[in-house]
Amino acid sequence: MAQDPTPLTIDPDPLAPYAIAPGWRVGDLLFLSGQAAIDEQGRIVGAGDFETQLARTFANIDRVLEAGGSRRERIVKVTIYLTDMGHFPAMVEARKRYFTPPWPADTIVEVSALALPELMVEIDVIAAAD
Repeated sequence: MAQDPTPLTIDPDPLAPYAIAPGWRVGDLLFLSGQAAIDEQGRIVGAGDFETQLARTFANIDRVLEAGGSRRERIVKVTIYLTDMGHFPAMVEARKRYFTPPWPADTIVEVSALALPELMVEIDVIAAAD
């Protein structure tokens, strides 16, 4: 029997002013909206500091995964958006810190800009629920 899609909720939700759900659960899969270096009150974290932005992005991913009954080890696919492909080597090293084998499937692309000009990285996620 198919399960209806269920929106994931977090409180406070920094994406609410933009009319974006943090993510959706469909059956045993979670689909997260792109997460970036935005704190719970919607403020940019680490403007100009890639590592700080990356750490906050993964903290946000963890928060939404937890709301959906999952965890980082259950991520099967990430799409990473960088505003500067010069950060690619740092992103590869970060993958080794933030993930463990088996590695998730991955796409990394450079974009000219993200939703807010100070953002340097955004990551969207597909994960299995626990």
